[in-house]
Amino acid sequence: MKRLHVHIGVENLEISRHYYTALFGTEPTKEKDDYLQWLLDDPAVNFAISSGRNKIGLNHLGIQVDSDDELSLIEDRLVKASLIGEKQEEAQCCYASSKKYWSEDPQGVIWENYHTMEQIEYFGGDEFTGGLGCCEPTFSDNGKWQVPTSC
Repeated sequence: MKRLHVHIGVENLEISRHYYTALFGTEPTKEKDDYLQWLLDDPAVNFAISSGRNKIGLNHLGIQVDSDDELSLIEDRLVKASLIGEKQEEAQCCYASSKKYWSEDPQGVIWENYHTMEQIEYFGGDEFTGGLGCCEPTFSDNGKWQVPTSC
């Protein structure tokens, strides 16, 4: 099953939890001090919120897939259309270890296309995300992903 992924940075996790729990009619499926996630089948969405982000509001969108083959299909379609993104083979972020293919749409919305391999116990983040923490890649004006030399 493919799920649309939506990640929103929030000011207050508990107030936002109250809202989204009422909206979706269910409690989060993953709960951490700074992160909540609802894995829903109707609608098919992986909806996440987190506090302590640099940006409040929409952080990024994505497509969660169940296999490396499905992830490769997304990457292949984007590359074939000359929409080059960034492959990340071993991402440790958002309490999960995943393979990812990041891209950016014409409006500047970041898309995280990914296959989760396993759950982990820390939020994560690495040099790919520019030292900003997990799931906050930076994209430069010249069309290149910004990866700092040190974090």
